[in-house]
Amino acid sequence: MTGRRPLRVAPPAVGWAVAAALPLAFLGVFFAWPVAALVARGFVAEAGGLDLTGLRDVLGAPRTWRLLGTTLAQAAAGSAGSVVLGLPVTYLLYRTRFPGRTLLRGLVTVPFVLPTVVVGVAFRALFRPDGLLGFAHLDETFAGVVLALVFFNVSVVVRTVGGLWERLDPRAEQAARALGASPARAFRTVTLPALAPAIASAAAVVFLFCATAFGVVLVLGGAGYGTIETEIYRRTTQFLDLRTAAVLSILQLVVVSAALWAAGRARARREHALHLEHEDVAAHRWSVRSLPDVAAAVATALVVGGLMVTPLAGLVVRSLRHGDGSWTLDNYLALGTTGGRNALVVTVWQALATSLRTALVATAIAVVVGGLVALVVSRRPRGSGARRAVGALDAVVMLPLGVSAVTVGFGFLITLDRPLGLDVDLRTSGLLVPIAQAVVAIPLVVRTVLPVLRAIDPRLREAAAVLGAAPGRVLRDVDLPIALRSLGLAIGFAFAVSLGEFGATAFLARPDSATLPVVIFRLIGRPGAQNYGMALAASVVLAALTAAVMMLAERLRGDRAAGAVGGEF
Repeated sequence: MTGRRPLRVAPPAVGWAVAAALPLAFLGVFFAWPVAALVARGFVAEAGGLDLTGLRDVLGAPRTWRLLGTTLAQAAAGSAGSVVLGLPVTYLLYRTRFPGRTLLRGLVTVPFVLPTVVVGVAFRALFRPDGLLGFAHLDETFAGVVLALVFFNVSVVVRTVGGLWERLDPRAEQAARALGASPARAFRTVTLPALAPAIASAAAVVFLFCATAFGVVLVLGGAGYGTIETEIYRRTTQFLDLRTAAVLSILQLVVVSAALWAAGRARARREHALHLEHEDVAAHRWSVRSLPDVAAAVATALVVGGLMVTPLAGLVVRSLRHGDGSWTLDNYLALGTTGGRNALVVTVWQALATSLRTALVATAIAVVVGGLVALVVSRRPRGSGARRAVGALDAVVMLPLGVSAVTVGFGFLITLDRPLGLDVDLRTSGLLVPIAQAVVAIPLVVRTVLPVLRAIDPRLREAAAVLGAAPGRVLRDVDLPIALRSLGLAIGFAFAVSLGEFGATAFLARPDSATLPVVIFRLIGRPGAQNYGMALAASVVLAALTAAVMMLAERLRGDRAAGAVGGEF
């Protein structure tokens, strides 16, 4: 019997509904609810009813406005520095071709996924009076914090702007040069306006990260330097002043939302259709006779060598030296102990094992939830209502990028003692830390996998369905093989981010199950040369592990995925 199989061009609606409902339920319970409860705490009295006295007291305090001013200045300076230093690096890596370009792209990406505590320790070692930059007196200063933030975020500018720049049609700039414009004028009047939306998008994301920076500010700023983010942490852990912390969290949400709205408006005004080329056509071979190429190479050498490599190399050197300058492995041998005067409850190696286990669980959650979101959002439904619903899901799942991890961790503390009325205290559960880390990693998974799924020609799926493939088989035979490399990159991203997550984990991790970033921060806060040396050695171990994971993920990414990922954060 050879009867024709029924044509199925799409999975049942219930399948898509379940695929969308699961991530929404997860984010509803573990993100929206804790954050909403935190917001409500700033406006509702303990006995119930609207109470604005906490809001009035906090906003009426001069200290609040000093913290807000420092936060905004820090974010603006970090964003400006990242864009100015990132553009020449972007030009070299995405507009020219040379041997080793792929490796250099991977190296430039590594700082972004390094744990914030590790970067703080590395720059602190550099700024100490006996450090390489000790003469500059940058320790516990605004400039020192901004320098570390730029270290982190140059790669965000490079990756975001590079995706567009590598495919920008070079003929418009060539025509301007042929008409007599200098390279600088051709760049200013032709290329820069075309790149403006991507630059605005990168600057907005960097502003967001700088405004909510936590680990770097806490380690490098010292007791005399504070932002809204660190003040939330101090008010909660040192003074148990939850109401003030809640109001500050609300203030931070307002600032971040306003910044993103302004950046979105600026980007929308400059967005217009561009003629794009394949990256192999748009890029040219690097030439020593080209002034822009040479200038970009020099600037990249200064940024990569001076800003990125020097702090990490200094960290490694300091971890191998005694206080008297002699070489030693004592700091690494001490990682099997609990530090001077039992500064820790667990050894560094036990904390590392906890970090690995926690990151594995967090990665699994983030990939499942983020993968489902990417799958749903990648479809292009014909109905306007369905398209709006897909767009709303895409926006909602990005919200964790706009809320600090400290706020998420704080929200967990005040809501998950009896979740949904159940008689269970999730705050004592070992799953809480990986869940918090997964909430932070989910947007990165979505933004890594989604562009590749969207780039798949829908006619491939339709052809498979016409030939009788069931919806599940279409996913397995069409979507999965193409998205597999980007999925590998997403797994690497999620694992590296979870491994170094500090903001939410600092709130939630118990002393006997502390992760490695938390242990490093505790070692820094304890007196004694042994504890400081252990913090340096532990930072090197964590940085090496994170960099290895990220470089492996970059290898999995491959060239085919690279073109699709370009332009997305």
